[in-house]
Amino acid sequence: MEIQSFLNDEKGMVTLAEILPAVRKLPSIDKVKLIRILAEELEIDESIFPLQEGKTYYLATPYNTFGAAKILMNALGTSDEEKETS
Repeated sequence: MEIQSFLNDEKGMVTLAEILPAVRKLPSIDKVKLIRILAEELEIDESIFPLQEGKTYYLATPYNTFGAAKILMNALGTSDEEKETS
């Protein structure tokens, strides 16, 4: 089934299984264009990316977590010791 017939479908909805064979036949440059178009649509869709523009979100990072390296090394060392004794 051609893409044009998908667009003219009275239901207005197309499943991925229906359109994927046609997408796979596209040349590489058109696939890249399709990726860009879909990414731009996702950027606009607020339900996909619910973060607010301009708002600061704090993320946990390993910076200033003193002692974390020692704990990690102990955990890795314990794992190696268990392998050697088995």
